[in-house]
Amino acid sequence: MAQAIDLAQLDGDELASRLGDARRELFNLRFQLATGQLDNPARVGQVRHDVARILTVLRAREILEAEGAYVAPTQAEHEEALAKLAAEDAAVAEKAEARAAAAEAEAAPEGTDDLIDDDDLIDDDELEEEEA
Repeated sequence: MAQAIDLAQLDGDELASRLGDARRELFNLRFQLATGQLDNPARVGQVRHDVARILTVLRAREILEAEGAYVAPTQAEHEEALAKLAAEDAAVAEKAEARAAAAEAEAAPEGTDDLIDDDDLIDDDELEEEEA
């Protein structure tokens, strides 16, 4: 979950990009929720809060620019914020993959691998020999 202070260190293009991504993810999460495919319903709230944070930072920046008081972050601050947010995004993606793998493992029927052994299968050559 991105913090507002980290988001404030990003430039306008990066914020707009993150806002678009978050809104797209929120749409997909709502769609999954409606179809009953959502694994983690709490993620909807997290993404909604992320959208609100980004919009708040953009509005605060807009107000400061109108007043002439906005000071852009330095390149070092910008890169530090990008690295921190990228690490958070990677952690969220890793958790999502782990949930998906756990759900897939849970959905797979147990013991189906032991039903048919390769030794029990008959080759086409063996079948022809038995017929002859």
